[in-house]
Amino acid sequence: MKKALYFQPLYFLFWVLFFVVSRAAFLLYHFDNSTQVSAADIAATFWYGSRLDFSFASYLSAVPFILSFISTLWKRFPAAAIIRYYTFVFLCIASVILAADLELYTHWGFRMDSTPLQYLNTPTEMAASAASAPLLLLTFVAMALAGIFILLYRLYFDLTKYKSASFSWLTAVLSFVFIALLVLPMRGGVQQIPINQSIAYFSDKPFVNHASLNMPWNMVHSMLKYGEHSENPYLYLPADSAEQKVKQLYAAVADSSQQLVKPGKPNVLFIILESYTAKMVEHLGGEKGITPNLDKLAKEGITFTNMYASGDRSQKGMVSILSGYPVQPATSIVKVPKKSEKLPQLSLTFEKQGYKTSFFYGGELEFANLKSYFVNGGYDKLIDKYAFPEESYNSKWGAHDHVLFERALKDLKTEKEPFFSTIYTLSSHEPFEIPTKPKFPVTDDVSKFRNSFYYTDWALGNFINAAKKEPWWQNTLVVLVADHGHPYPNKDENHVPSKFHIPFILTGGAVTKQGITIDALGSQTDIAATILSQVGLPHQEYVWSRNLLAPTTQPFAFYVYQDGFGYLTPAGEVTFDNTSKKVITKGESVTEEQLEMGKAYLQYSFDDFLKK
Repeated sequence: MKKALYFQPLYFLFWVLFFVVSRAAFLLYHFDNSTQVSAADIAATFWYGSRLDFSFASYLSAVPFILSFISTLWKRFPAAAIIRYYTFVFLCIASVILAADLELYTHWGFRMDSTPLQYLNTPTEMAASAASAPLLLLTFVAMALAGIFILLYRLYFDLTKYKSASFSWLTAVLSFVFIALLVLPMRGGVQQIPINQSIAYFSDKPFVNHASLNMPWNMVHSMLKYGEHSENPYLYLPADSAEQKVKQLYAAVADSSQQLVKPGKPNVLFIILESYTAKMVEHLGGEKGITPNLDKLAKEGITFTNMYASGDRSQKGMVSILSGYPVQPATSIVKVPKKSEKLPQLSLTFEKQGYKTSFFYGGELEFANLKSYFVNGGYDKLIDKYAFPEESYNSKWGAHDHVLFERALKDLKTEKEPFFSTIYTLSSHEPFEIPTKPKFPVTDDVSKFRNSFYYTDWALGNFINAAKKEPWWQNTLVVLVADHGHPYPNKDENHVPSKFHIPFILTGGAVTKQGITIDALGSQTDIAATILSQVGLPHQEYVWSRNLLAPTTQPFAFYVYQDGFGYLTPAGEVTFDNTSKKVITKGESVTEEQLEMGKAYLQYSFDDFLKK
């Protein structure tokens, strides 16, 4: 009887051991990060992460505990075999997602959560994002982790080693008690509020906090937390106070605005550049010689030097640019078409004014559910990957950028004016494949990234040079902006402002002034109001968008990363982690009021998202 009671506690500890080893694997895989923190911090990740380990081990143990209890009452019940297969299946699943998390963290800067689920409808594109991953190494890690623990289970934890041949009421009762006791580690103890990720956050170093997390627990929690009908998790201020603070930011300013575009109905051509971080753009203080054509276009028009992406994913950037709508930290409004269809879109605004509308992309529009958003935008023409010959594809995403630009140029030759058109590039996305000879030596992913930038800039330059010869050019406003920034080439941490700094340029024949530099602080949400104001169209429905060419008393830029935000003003930046409820960085001149403004903006904008 005594031996039979060992199984349930040992089974629970089996999963705890699995998560401890997994955390050690994470720290080893990211050895460069681990060496930058103290040994005490490394040790603390195991201590502070243990309660999440216990919690998820409890959930995984629930079914085996119940089956073990049944076997104490019914000796012929094949509990051992069922538990064995259950354990092996979950070991394999957990090992695969833990191995995937090792590499995704390198690119995303946060532990895996529900984010990959946004891309399940486009598995090819999802695989393309991980194309540069060391697949052999990750496969080995997954197989080794699963194989070692399968062997350990068979040798030391299998129920057959603890099953008693005789019936005992005491064994049955205690077995049932063990089931009941699982509730405590599941919820993290007897406190009123159940356990959450913040229990693992103890440091001002994001990497250390991330290492403390139990990744499977984090993933399941994220899937449940941000459901369609979830409550606002960002309740930092009284609702009326948050609303009042945000409305101050959008308070009416003087009507005077710099007019830099010809009057009338100019064509509007958006060119959205994949991952175009300012760190690669010379006129924005980035590397020299990477984007000569973009730098030239900035001199031929108007460049905004303090523009920031609102988020760090493509689908978030699209909504922010084309709808002037704030980004959500750990989900995206495009995931819920019945919400995204309520957003204003520039394509609809221009269509109402008699514009013909089109969208050109070399990849699959279904990526991250974007197609539903574009269809709701009422575009007259949606061109995607399947409009291009297969020989023009790179190996992962779709048509190379120069092919995309050639198709757009061809179609615009016959487009009825005025038109509103959007071209969205893809070659500067991982795995950074280009069809031309690399300009710079290829040694690693950063050098591939640099070459992909140069290639897209080359393709852009060719397109613009050809477009200048078209009759529609002199009546066209060209808007150049990135969909988001990128950690490369500096491998920025997830929260730092430099990761979100992007180019925003107005050029084209419809621009009346050249060589203008605008230092106004803004984010992608402000593009819609700025453009509509320049072409003389109303923008009241874009309530989250500000005209950057009009004076304001409260310049700011707001961005989000995975469950955190950054709020920038001329005084400096403050970045905040929503899980630990702690400031990550704060400029010397930044006031507590600025932090409160950031909290208010996040809270009020997420309330709006929930009400859509």
